Amino acid sequence: MHIYEVLKRPLQTEKMTYLRDLRQYAFEVDDRANKTQVKEAVETIFKVNVVSVHMMNQPAKRRRNPRSRQVGKKAQQKMRSAGWKKAIVTVQVGQQIEMFEGV
Repeated sequence: MHIYEVLKRPLQTEKMTYLRDLRQYAFEVDDRANKTQVKEAVETIFKVNVVSVHMMNQPAKRRRNPRSRQVGKKAQQKMRSAGWKKAIVTVQVGQQIEMFEGV
C-alpha cells in the first residue's frame, strides 16, 4: 500500500481538540493499514517523530431508510453506514503537526 493511501483524512472533534494538548492527533485510515504503516506515513508526510499509535475499528451503524414505511428494527436493518478505522498518533515532546494548529 502506498504511503499516501494509508491516511484518508484528519479527524476534528471536540475530543481531538482536547487531545491535541497531549500531543495526540487522530486520523481516519485505510481499513487494511496497520500500526507500522500509519507510523511511517505520519513521520514521512508531517516530518515528526511518532512515539505511539493506537488503532481502533469504528463499527457500522444502523440507519433508518427514509423511503421505508416500516417502523422499528426492520427499517433500520435495511441500511447501514460503513464501518471505518481510526488511528490516534502521539508525537514526541516538543513537536506538533502544523496542519492542526490554529483550528
